[in-house]
Amino acid sequence: MIVVLGTVAIAAIAVGVAAGISAAANAKAARAKAAAVPPLPFPVPELNSSALQYKLADQIPWKEAKNGSNATFVAYGDPDKPGLYVEFMKWHAHNGSRPHYHPNDRIIYVISGTWWVNTGTKYDPDHMTPMPAGTVVWHYGKGIHYDGAKDGDCVLEIVGEGPANSTDAEDKSGMNMP
Repeated sequence: MIVVLGTVAIAAIAVGVAAGISAAANAKAARAKAAAVPPLPFPVPELNSSALQYKLADQIPWKEAKNGSNATFVAYGDPDKPGLYVEFMKWHAHNGSRPHYHPNDRIIYVISGTWWVNTGTKYDPDHMTPMPAGTVVWHYGKGIHYDGAKDGDCVLEIVGEGPANSTDAEDKSGMNMP
């Protein structure tokens, strides 16, 4: 569990490579089957919901991106409104963003899989750096970067302050600006 003291500013990760509708539907069905969680091997007692709430992995209401590249779940706050929020993002294999930046800082924790990142305005997926599970990454406001998943899905926890937005920063002229 990550505890955040104070506030951090945050913006949403830009959605990257588009996937075909049928490919996205097939991939979604395969992920749902693989993500099925068996029932707990012991009875779960009634818990006081005013004291705590929980969702097992198969109960998380992931919201799939329209292009099938990722899924998100907002656990706290609202990324579209001012204030602190916590969002989980699942990048699906072979998907990622293009160079972009956010106006505010944010903190990202890699929960599972390997998250691949790079900086600069020139998109160069062959030179991305792997961030394995357990890594904490700080995205600084207006710092140009891109990220995603390569051979397998990765799940991230993003903590920041809304409203969140992302600005395209890709240089397609061949120059690479920091």
